[in-house]
Amino acid sequence: MKPVQKSVFMSAEQIENALREIAAGIAQRHKPLDDVVLVGIRTRGAYLSDRLIGILKETTDVQVPAGILDITLYRDDLTLIAPNPVVRKTVIPFDITGKKIILVDDVFYTGRTIRAALDEIIDFGRPSIIEVAVLIDRGSHELPIHADYTGASVEVDKDSIVEVRLGDVDGVEEVAILGKS
Repeated sequence: MKPVQKSVFMSAEQIENALREIAAGIAQRHKPLDDVVLVGIRTRGAYLSDRLIGILKETTDVQVPAGILDITLYRDDLTLIAPNPVVRKTVIPFDITGKKIILVDDVFYTGRTIRAALDEIIDFGRPSIIEVAVLIDRGSHELPIHADYTGASVEVDKDSIVEVRLGDVDGVEEVAILGKS
């Protein structure tokens, strides 16, 4: 087995700058942020959503509501990921009907995670629109889904892994690309 080679694609400062650009895009498109809610996809999407909400509060003085989705039971590969997948709590503490939902995730790859999130969010009501914000779009989409807000894009081969590491969860802040050397 070949050793795994790691390269840092984004530093902590670059992640912060990307999140600020995403937040600015959201604020510009939806000014004055009426009926906008951010819903993070567990795990890192929820942390990124919290950060975006903080940036929006700082820059617009509007407190955008937050929700968290656990898409585990909505995945189309549920039987492949683990014999006993861990299901965590989905938290949507508001009525989403008529809201502008922005789903937040760390890495956009095939589109299947977003598809599962769309399936789940619709179970909670009928939003006016649903948009997608991702820190990294790595291309190779398998479904006709796109990100409305993207921090950075990178094209890597299918055998590589784009790994977002956040200080809140991982103790280090970076986006790394892992591949066989």
